[in-house]
Amino acid sequence: MSTILAIESSCDEMSVAILRNEKELLANVVASQIDIHKQYGGVVPEIASRKHVECVSAVLREALRIANITPQELDAIAVTKGPGLVGSLHVGMQEAKTLALALNIPLIGVHHIAGHIYANNIENTIHYPALALVVSGGHTELVYMREEFQFEVIGTTFDDAIGEAYDKVGRVLHLPYPGGPVLDRMAHEGEATYDLPRPLDDGSYNFSFSGLKSAVINLKHNADQRHEDIRGNDLAASFQEVAMDTISHKAITAARDLGVKEIIVAGGVSANKGLREKMANSPIPAIFPPMKYCTDNAAMIAAAGSVMYRHNMFSSLDISVKPDFDLENESAGK
Repeated sequence: MSTILAIESSCDEMSVAILRNEKELLANVVASQIDIHKQYGGVVPEIASRKHVECVSAVLREALRIANITPQELDAIAVTKGPGLVGSLHVGMQEAKTLALALNIPLIGVHHIAGHIYANNIENTIHYPALALVVSGGHTELVYMREEFQFEVIGTTFDDAIGEAYDKVGRVLHLPYPGGPVLDRMAHEGEATYDLPRPLDDGSYNFSFSGLKSAVINLKHNADQRHEDIRGNDLAASFQEVAMDTISHKAITAARDLGVKEIIVAGGVSANKGLREKMANSPIPAIFPPMKYCTDNAAMIAAAGSVMYRHNMFSSLDISVKPDFDLENESAGK
């Protein structure tokens, strides 16, 4: 039995959530900055952290109001400690430390990717052993989970993460930021008629999207030089077909090799319709978080924090944020 208040501020969303008994989400308030950063074509770290400072108290008050509980009813404070933008992480961490100290309750520093993975545990129940397919703007990884809160990274990207590749292709096609959701919509209105290379087709569990991204950029550049029109929807469909087929194939192969019970898809790109369609054909059950938990939010941090609370995985008040943390070291018992 636990009531966890969680804070997520790793990038351009400030979010506070309150989760009771690992499943009952009492509140999940998200203050997004997409409209602000859209004019710059990407997240500006200094602006993101400044806006977090401006709204963190209001978001906290709103979460407590929606949950209809007092701070004294909380059992612990969970907070994203990294990876992420250092300035943004600091805002959430200082708020969390202040609350934990004032209320004399435990502080739980949560790895951002562990949060994305355990977003699947709010409305579903993860069955182990499992394979987590992490797909986001900063990460593309395959994580083997033999037991609850045990992480072994068996595959990663050598260069661009898939979300990053989508945004870069979106910029080449002059799409608004973020480009990923727009490309996904365009792909479903076009046909995969352009010939693009399959990235890192080497039988490993690792990924590489730099070559695929460069192929799209070169194709667009060459067409511009020849004053030829690019069929945007078809190019989006071609890019998405290769990218998502590569990701789903490697995930399903790894899941078969490891004999897992299910594949857990996590991260912002788990909202991609093309990926969901590919994984729907998986012979091993694949679960996705509801759309509202795909992008950064505090509910996912509360979900991971609740499991950590049960395992007594608490942090000291001198914990520091870091732009990079080793996920494997976050395993229970380490």
